[in-house]
Amino acid sequence: MHETIPRETFSFLNRLHENNNREWFTEHKKEFKEIEKEVKQFYNQLGSELGKHDKIDKVKLFRIYRDVRFSKDKTPYKTHFGGSFHRVKPALRGGYYLHIAPNNESFIATGFWEPNKDDLLRIRKEFEMDTTEIEKIINKKSFKNVWGEFEGDELKTAPRGFDKEHPAIDLIKKKQYIFTRKFTDTEVTSADFMEKVNDSFKAIRPFFNYMSDVLTTDLNGVSLLE
Repeated sequence: MHETIPRETFSFLNRLHENNNREWFTEHKKEFKEIEKEVKQFYNQLGSELGKHDKIDKVKLFRIYRDVRFSKDKTPYKTHFGGSFHRVKPALRGGYYLHIAPNNESFIATGFWEPNKDDLLRIRKEFEMDTTEIEKIINKKSFKNVWGEFEGDELKTAPRGFDKEHPAIDLIKKKQYIFTRKFTDTEVTSADFMEKVNDSFKAIRPFFNYMSDVLTTDLNGVSLLE
């Protein structure tokens, strides 16, 4: 039987939003800990489910405390739960993220949030050379029905060294390669939410397989792992 996200999660997070201070949180910390325990169990079981069809080396549920040192917003607590699922690197690239927030703002995300300089150049060079395979993957109807279109930041024009008239410039100028899928509060607290999330993550695998192959080989297709 799958774990579920308790309905009380959203009620607590909404109240925390209205009372985002240490006094209120301290007074309600026992309630928070009970909810956090159930949410953590959900994340851990989801990690186990992912492990049945992917290689996951770490499940990380982020802490509720905000780092306010360099932020204008000094509220001390996050008003959501967030956690990531790390694939075994360096062979397997990409990652999974689950964000639980009230008012129908929950979502899952996959892809490449901040590829390093070398990886980003390698991806762009691949797209400069040939986009047949990536376009086949992301334009497949079954894929788009789950994940829609690419999201993420991009440059206003071509990166240095690339032709701004290149037919694949829309892919080349991206700085992030991300997909997201949103869920309502009702969906998140339903009994089949874990199954929906797991199935969605399964659907991203053709993209991950392709990008992992790109990022572990050079432009001649020679493995960088040996």
